[in-house]
Amino acid sequence: MRVWALPLALLALVGCVTQSVPRRHQVRAPVVPSRPAVIDPVVLAKWLVSMQSGWPRSRKFDCARLKCVALTFDDGPGEFTGKLLDVLSKRDVRATFFVIGQMVAADKGGHTVRRIVNDGHEIGNHSWSHPALAGLSHEELKHQLKHTENIVQKLTGVRMRVMRPPYGSTDDEVAAETRREGLAQILWNVDTLDWRDRVPKTVAKRAGDAKPGSIVLLHDIHRTTVDAVPSMLDTLGKKGYTFVTVSELYGKTPAPGRTYTER
Repeated sequence: MRVWALPLALLALVGCVTQSVPRRHQVRAPVVPSRPAVIDPVVLAKWLVSMQSGWPRSRKFDCARLKCVALTFDDGPGEFTGKLLDVLSKRDVRATFFVIGQMVAADKGGHTVRRIVNDGHEIGNHSWSHPALAGLSHEELKHQLKHTENIVQKLTGVRMRVMRPPYGSTDDEVAAETRREGLAQILWNVDTLDWRDRVPKTVAKRAGDAKPGSIVLLHDIHRTTVDAVPSMLDTLGKKGYTFVTVSELYGKTPAPGRTYTER
């Protein structure tokens, strides 16, 4: 059954049950004009999106026993993100995308960021304009996080629970602000250096050196990185790795304010 048909089916079922109850007495009750049910179209639209996307997808992995690895992609969404999502979808692989607010705003209609969510990937905050967060004023730091949070939630209905500080730049103030915003700081322990070395074979090889529990740093704004992903998945897959999101790697949503680099 299509999701949009579910409310209609429920109403029809209620009608059938009501008609099937025998009338014990033919007592005429005063006629009271009934008011039609009023459904907020915004609430209905968000409900339908959540039903269709199934967010968050419920997948349970025991990464204390399995060989798990979390692939993470920064700085998007960009012009190559759609191709990457196609590759991941065909392989039934989930990843974590740390998005930049300005890039989300530039994505017409938010199509790509909504697809990230609908495809079951985890989405995280990577600031509004990618500055080094350590050393920013409290007001600017809050703006960088909150502005991105607001636009992603408006477009997808998802409240992000993880973030990645650009350049890995963090300090006590960043930790305090992310704790207030309910965001865990996710760093990495495998850096593919794909922003510097635009060679798919090199990027895939570095990612292939991941160990159980690794968080791998990649960038979906580079075509060469996206081209490296199939080989990367083949290499890690042959080694028996299970591909998970960051939250799945830990078996729960990471704690706000805390910094994570690997399991």
